[in-house]
Formats: sequence, C-alpha cells, structure tokens
Amino acid sequence: MSASSRKLFGTDGIRGQVNQSPMTVETAVRTGRAVAALLHAKHRDAGPVVVGRDTRNSGEMLEMALCVGLVSGGATTLRLGVVPTPAVAYNTRHHRASAGVMITASHNPFQDNGLKIFGPDGYKLADDLEAAVEEFILDAGPDAGLVPPAALGGSLVSARGVEDYLEFAASSAPGLKLNGLRIVLDCGNGAASYAAPEFFRRLGADVIVHGASPNGININLDCGALHTRKAGSLVVQHQADIGISLDGDADRVIFSDADGQEISGDRIMALCALHLKSQGNLRNDTLVTTVMSNLGLIEAMRSHGIRVETTAVGDRHVMQRMISGNFNFGGENSGHLIFHDFATTGDGILSALQVLHMMKSRNATLAMLAAVMREYPAKLANLAVPAKPPLESLPRLQALMHEASTAFGDIGRHLIRYSGTENKIRVLVEHRDADACETWVDRFTAAIRDEIG
Repeated sequence: MSASSRKLFGTDGIRGQVNQSPMTVETAVRTGRAVAALLHAKHRDAGPVVVGRDTRNSGEMLEMALCVGLVSGGATTLRLGVVPTPAVAYNTRHHRASAGVMITASHNPFQDNGLKIFGPDGYKLADDLEAAVEEFILDAGPDAGLVPPAALGGSLVSARGVEDYLEFAASSAPGLKLNGLRIVLDCGNGAASYAAPEFFRRLGADVIVHGASPNGININLDCGALHTRKAGSLVVQHQADIGISLDGDADRVIFSDADGQEISGDRIMALCALHLKSQGNLRNDTLVTTVMSNLGLIEAMRSHGIRVETTAVGDRHVMQRMISGNFNFGGENSGHLIFHDFATTGDGILSALQVLHMMKSRNATLAMLAAVMREYPAKLANLAVPAKPPLESLPRLQALMHEASTAFGDIGRHLIRYSGTENKIRVLVEHRDADACETWVDRFTAAIRDEIG
C-alpha cells in the first residue's frame, strides 16, 4: 500500500475530527489491538506500550479506548498522562517498551485529534509497518487480535514520565545555565503547559509564560507555534531576549527575536546547521529538510559548503533520510527540528534549549544568528477542497504548472500538494519577484477552483 493510497494514515499518523471517521472510539480500540498484535506480540519479553496525550477534551476518551484495545490484545499500558510528544518517544526507548502512542492532533484545533505511533526504538513507524497497522484496523475481523483471559495485558501509570524526559532534554546541553536570559514561553495551551515553564526556570531563565492554561478546547487557539504575534508582543513588552512558541504537542517550535519578529523555521535551521558545522558536529556537512523549505536556505547553505537534502513533507520523512544517509540534523520550516544526536523525533523543548545554547556560547542575539540567509518572497495558500483527485488528472492545473516551471527557471519554484491531515490543497510559490508570487498563486487557485471546486 503506497503512502498516497492510505485511508487512515496521513503525513503524521491518523488524524481527523473527533467522533467522525476515522477518529472514533472504535478506531482507537482497533489501533490498540493492531499495535498489540503487530508490535507488542513480536517480542517474547515485550515491554509495555507507552501512552501519552495532549490537553484536548477528547484525549481521555481516546486514551481509554486505545488502552482497551491494547489490554484486550495482550499488551500492558504505561500511561504518562499529559506530556509532549517527544516525551512519549523518549520514554518508549527509556523503558524498552514495545511501542508508544501519542494521542494528539498537533497544531490542529481542539475538534481534531489523532494517534501518532512509535516503534520500540522511539522512531515513528516505517511505511511498511504503518501500512500493516492500517490494514489490520480496516480489514481484520471484529475479534482479530483478542487474546484469552490469561493473556490479557495490564495497566501501569508512570509517576516520572515527564521528569525523566526533562532530565534527558537538559542532558543535551550539559552544564548550560540560562541565568540572565529573559524568555517569553507560549505553550499553546497544549501538552507542554505544565512541563516547559518549569524546565526553563530550573535552568535559571526568567520566564514569562503565555498559553499555559489549557481547558480542553483552547489548545492552539490564537496561541502557540501557529500564532506567534502574542509572544512577539510580550517579548517587546517585557524586553525579553527571545520568544519560544510551541505547538499543541510540543514537537514543533517557532522563535521570535528581541524585537518581537518571528524567525522562520528555515532561518533557525540555517543558524543551527552553521553552528554545528563550526563545531565539527554537522555529520557529512549535510542538512536534511523538506520540499517546503525556501530556496534562500539552499543558497545560503551552499555558500558555506553545506549540502541540503530534501524530502517529502513530514518530519517522519526527514528522519528516515537522516538515518539512511547518516546525517544528524534536519527539520521543517514549520518548526520541526531534529537533533538526531539526542532525539528520534522533532522536539520543541530540546530544540529551544539548543538554540539558547548557541546564543549563550556565541554571545549573540537570535537576530544576529538568524541573519545568515536571504529568503525568497513566498506566498502559501491553503484551499479547502471537497475531494482530492490526483493532480495528474487536472489538465488545466498541469498546463499551468508546466508554464510556471518554464517561466521561473532558477529564480523561482512552485509546489502544489494535498495536505496529509486535512481536506486541503496547499499552493506554494517562491520567486525573487514578490509580485510574481501573488500572480501565480492567484492563477493556480483559479485553476484548482475550476477543476476541483
């Protein structure tokens, strides 16, 4: 089953509106049984399945359903409660668990939820295993995966899941003290609302907290990594050194400089790659990112002798390329940063710590470090669509894409793709001429509306 033909899994697990297919209690139960059958049962002495969730009001419901499936399939669950996604990945490895599942829809609004599955190594599932899990959920019989009473799993609760993860994150910058730094921290009313403020305060930072009062329905609501304006204004108001905005499950982070200006994920990747290279720590002098990264990033890296490898959208694809190519740093413009020497997935808290470490070690402001690349003007449109026909089946759009490629040459590019998690099509145009971005996005949008609706 190819990734494009999947019915459940998108670019980052299973995701959808709660109580609508596929994000139902029934799907959660069957996912639990699939994980028990395909991951837990593979090992004679299999460890528990680690389970975490973010702050959505549907989280506990889906956690109960998932755990019913796991236990009825013979797996013992180790529940962490509300934790960042990277805490699930870390604890899966730390406890030698058979799998990990995070219940989250990441940056989506509270109405959505999802299931991110990690293998025993703490990495998101490879395509073949993801396909097997989906096939089990959709096609296995109603009693598939059920074990006899004597083989039922159990239920454990971890009292140290968050603490162990925070100690691990701190160990990625041993001895670092943040005394003298004032930080605005926006937790997006999400999974890091309890852990992140304590983490940075322990390291000595003066922390102004925003978006850390989750009520089940305000996750990502006008706060967090997708809405950095408030963090930026608080940076200016409190004369802070940096703004740190996490998304709902804290695997992504977007930064604001001391003037309250958002710094793109591409600029953060550029400054991190250059710092790692200067320390001799950028393996094979290569940065791995996705097709969504700006052309300016590639130009800047090339000028410093750093090769850029691009993958399909999704930090899972970035990580897979990092593993296959023996690379140790990569990410996405959306804020996923992967420091593979330490972590097996995007990690907002750990990444923020690394950036703060770079500022301290080089005695530089974030704006100074980020002034390492020129970004091409870009325009991104996200269009809701009633269906997702193959782009190759849309003749008007195909003709326009060919025309644009010919016209752009090496001074622009376009990227049109369907969202892996929503019924949307994304249209990205980059060009040295900002007016050209506007013109071509409008033309592409008109063609899509005409052919899809």
